[in-house]
Amino acid sequence: MLGKQMLAADYGASGGRVMLGSFDGEKISLGEVHRFANEPVILNGKDRSTMYWDFLRLFHELKTGITRAGIMQGRSGADISSIGVDTWGVDYGLLGRDGMLLSSPVHYRDSRTEGMLKKAFSRMDRERLYEITGSQFMEINTAFQLMAEQEYREELLEQAESMLLMPDLFSYFLSGEMGSEYTIASTTQMLDAVKKDWSGEVLEGLGLPSRILKPVLMPGTRLGSLRDEICRELGIGPMDVIAVAGHDTQSAMAAVPAETDDFLFLSCGTWSLFGTELDVPQIDGRSFACNMTNEGGCGGKTSFLKNIIGLWLIQESRRQWMREGCEYSFGHLESMARDAAPFVYFIDPDAPEFVPSGNIPRRIREFCRRTEQKVPERVGEVVRCIDESLALKYRMVLDEICACTGRSYQAVHLVGGGAQSALLCQMTANACGIPVIAGPVEATVYGNLAMQLVAAGEVKDLKEVRSIIRNSENMKVYEPQDAELWQEAYGQYRAFVR
Repeated sequence: MLGKQMLAADYGASGGRVMLGSFDGEKISLGEVHRFANEPVILNGKDRSTMYWDFLRLFHELKTGITRAGIMQGRSGADISSIGVDTWGVDYGLLGRDGMLLSSPVHYRDSRTEGMLKKAFSRMDRERLYEITGSQFMEINTAFQLMAEQEYREELLEQAESMLLMPDLFSYFLSGEMGSEYTIASTTQMLDAVKKDWSGEVLEGLGLPSRILKPVLMPGTRLGSLRDEICRELGIGPMDVIAVAGHDTQSAMAAVPAETDDFLFLSCGTWSLFGTELDVPQIDGRSFACNMTNEGGCGGKTSFLKNIIGLWLIQESRRQWMREGCEYSFGHLESMARDAAPFVYFIDPDAPEFVPSGNIPRRIREFCRRTEQKVPERVGEVVRCIDESLALKYRMVLDEICACTGRSYQAVHLVGGGAQSALLCQMTANACGIPVIAGPVEATVYGNLAMQLVAAGEVKDLKEVRSIIRNSENMKVYEPQDAELWQEAYGQYRAFVR
């Protein structure tokens, strides 16, 4: 690789990787350095079990990636100028006065937040909470996790000096500097969407401690340098630690290769995030009724979107079949789904029973029985049910976005791992009735690296970032097909989904 060298650490809900990026002034080239699994750990306590993230292992994997990058580059990685970390949203670590973790971060799929939404609305008016934060109500959001913290681990919260969201936690242990990056802070339901700062009214209304929160930083902020201790431990040269768009969705959003201002994006991984980009938050009665979220983006933009359960349904189903002794590749699952009969079974991907880990195929069958549909028995039928239901849910959210913004859109930019599924891409085009432009698969990494370039002053703004991404990748276009069949299926689907 030639040009400016940077590292992007990208943590998803099921795996992570460290990637080396090289910028030659026109395009970014990527090289994989280190890839690893991200598996939750369940511990059984006296009264209940808790699902944790294995943060210590994940930080070790990050250091392994840095070491390998240095070896690849030679000269102790002296040419690597910076590193940025992005992760999934909402989760956090609590630190004591000595700056060390008080406990492993709890996984958002842990059951402790059940009932916290109802409790929150007993403390603060629902509409007022949405009016301030503009955030989609989900029990996994940080505000409701902290309420659960008060209920189940109050003594731990009292000991806490600081709360850092996951990308900020990794960056702190790299650099020694604390801050709350804006895009990840906007996933908490504690940020004022207009003021772009923590909301005292929300914190007071929900009874949450403001003392543990750190100042909000904009993406593209230099936090500091890699700690001297880490440089010595890893035999690596100094590099800047940059607060990139810490929420992986917003790193991916920065890399959407759109040429126009009005566009739709679908960041498709373990979660699907479907939305558009706005100059200012849209918070009104219609967006409240649709439960849309206004998430902080790069360049002062707002991502107006909805969170939808995504490839988690395929991933967790595959894990279940592995537990039963059948190990299918994702390509094999797609092939079996392609051969299954269309439009026979429908589910709501966001039904609460699909959130926890476990036997997803069985829960899909139970959903179909409860809604008086035929029941998918074969593997291909289950996967086809998931893919079609996701595509039709995307159509539903598209209708909501158009109704909220009053705009029409000419295409959907589908980025992330889902861009590798030709079947899902084609189904999404068919369901939405507009072309799907698939790619880049590594949008999150591209966006992470691009914000490091912005921090270094080598790239000016989002418009230039997206031009660089178009130079760096080839996208595939899926044109809509079978319009009448999919419109009829959408009508059927609406009967089973709110």
